[in-house]
Amino acid sequence: MKSAVRIEAFLEMMSAERGAADNTLASYRRDLEDAAEAVGDLAAAQTADIRTYLGEIAARGFASSSQARKLSALRQFFKFLYMEGLRADDPTGTLDSPRKERSLPKTMSEAETGRLIDRAATEAGDPALGDAARLAALRLHALVEVLYATGLRVSELVSLPLSVALRDERFFIVRGKGDKERMVPLSAKAREAMRAWLGERGTMPAYEDNPYLFPAASESGHLPRQIFARDLKALAARAGISAAKISPHVLRHAFASHLLHNGADLRAVQQLLGHSDISTTQIYTHVLEERLVRLVNDHHPLADKTS
Repeated sequence: MKSAVRIEAFLEMMSAERGAADNTLASYRRDLEDAAEAVGDLAAAQTADIRTYLGEIAARGFASSSQARKLSALRQFFKFLYMEGLRADDPTGTLDSPRKERSLPKTMSEAETGRLIDRAATEAGDPALGDAARLAALRLHALVEVLYATGLRVSELVSLPLSVALRDERFFIVRGKGDKERMVPLSAKAREAMRAWLGERGTMPAYEDNPYLFPAASESGHLPRQIFARDLKALAARAGISAAKISPHVLRHAFASHLLHNGADLRAVQQLLGHSDISTTQIYTHVLEERLVRLVNDHHPLADKTS
């Protein structure tokens, strides 16, 4: 069958000229053979045939990401045929890629977040802890308080400079993605937790000249984000919260969601999170929608107060 020969030639080109990995080649093969089975002679397929096929896989329940991947394989295949002079056109040229669904970010309720922070504070203040355990508890409490107070990215959090804790100011400047600086507020509780950690940090001679607030014997010189993520999950479990539903990124989302839920402006949250584009922040639009519905139901004179 001509399609099978053309597919093999395409895969040979991808391997020899593009250096495609075995997994990539296997994925292309599956997608192209699936299309050939549906269309017939794939090498001679027209735009209407490809559009019908894409409609069929959507009806079969394939996620939009899978649909987009299959269309991408077809684009590569027909581009190859065109470049090799085996076709005079590209039937995928006028086809739109399936729109990917924007999944809602995982987050935590305000009650869960409060429980997590309370647990961290309780452990940090436990007088029965040994030196090593006290050190770890104070550090974790400071990390959790600062993360929920600021919504920092985990990479920004673990690499905070020591100077942030030395100034005792309500705001500090953080350097984020693209080397851009932004001003971040710091709550009284977060400043207090940082001061407590700073006092313990000062007893560690090995880190006397380390410039980071959360130093570690790592290649970077600061606490690896994987260690913080592991410690955070363990803390969640001790607080009675499923470890599977929490990560540093989830706490960042909680920061943004709780701000919006309590009346913050989307633009302000964009600036606090360090998003360069408002469209990135718009994943939280559902929070605004819920707030607006509640606002109307609570305050509009014709709203049904019983619903």
